[in-house]
Amino acid sequence: MTDLVEPQKVDIVYETEEPVRYEVDGAVAWITMNRPGFNNAQNGQMTYALDDAFQRAVNDDAIRAIVLAGEGKHFSAGHDIGTPGRDVQKDFDRRLMVAKHVNKPAAELLYTREQEQYLGMCRRWRDAPKPTVAMVQGACIAGGLMLAWVCDLIIASEDAFFQDPVVRMGIPGVEYFAHAFELPPRVAKEFLLLGERMSAKRAEQFGMVNRIVPREKLREETASVAVKLAAQPRLGAWLTKQAVNHVEELRGKRTAMDAVYHMHHFAHAQNDLTVGNSIAGLDAKAMAAANRKQADE
Repeated sequence: MTDLVEPQKVDIVYETEEPVRYEVDGAVAWITMNRPGFNNAQNGQMTYALDDAFQRAVNDDAIRAIVLAGEGKHFSAGHDIGTPGRDVQKDFDRRLMVAKHVNKPAAELLYTREQEQYLGMCRRWRDAPKPTVAMVQGACIAGGLMLAWVCDLIIASEDAFFQDPVVRMGIPGVEYFAHAFELPPRVAKEFLLLGERMSAKRAEQFGMVNRIVPREKLREETASVAVKLAAQPRLGAWLTKQAVNHVEELRGKRTAMDAVYHMHHFAHAQNDLTVGNSIAGLDAKAMAAANRKQADE
């Protein structure tokens, strides 16, 4: 007797075969999310392409620093919850010690998938031995936060904003729950409970953003910072990252994240039981409309 299920057959239409671009400029690798038509919403195709790109940069000894960017108007609108390329039911060659998700029943499917593609992948990228910089313009929402937060530095444009509005779905923040480490606890509660946009200027006040520049200067400033990072001694940069990351772990970052991951998936399961949909029936259009309304109020 088995509790495995037949994977669902879902039509998936990818708008591009290159969801991530990889470019090298001197000793700096530029990893660019390339779904601008969908504001760089992250599907599985993109997530595994990001992992390939980070691994490529780490494996290349000529690369000394890494920049993570998003093509187009916005850095990232978060996880893909409504494009033709949404591929929750697609199996990929796994990178971590996590089982296949597509043949798992009920809540186990998402719990297994997100253990690798969201929580696990983000931790993997955070621990890259080379310094990383997120170049953030426009929206950095929900799943977009996870990508920016794993980077060592964040350079933002003046029009950048940060937001995690998933409490509308009954969910206590995205899977890589770094909110209470990136922000003071009371501010983190405000950020999550109200789900409002936080400007780059306000984020800088809490140390979540390192530098803010006009959008037209964003790439220039990011490149300048990356070049300086690339000039540092390789082992010294790696040890420095490990040192600061270790302090975060001593403060309980990893164990806190593990606990909230279970709360997150309890919320998904509750939604499935009460609404019949793990994200409470809110697709990308509904969330975007709610975000716009809230911004106008």
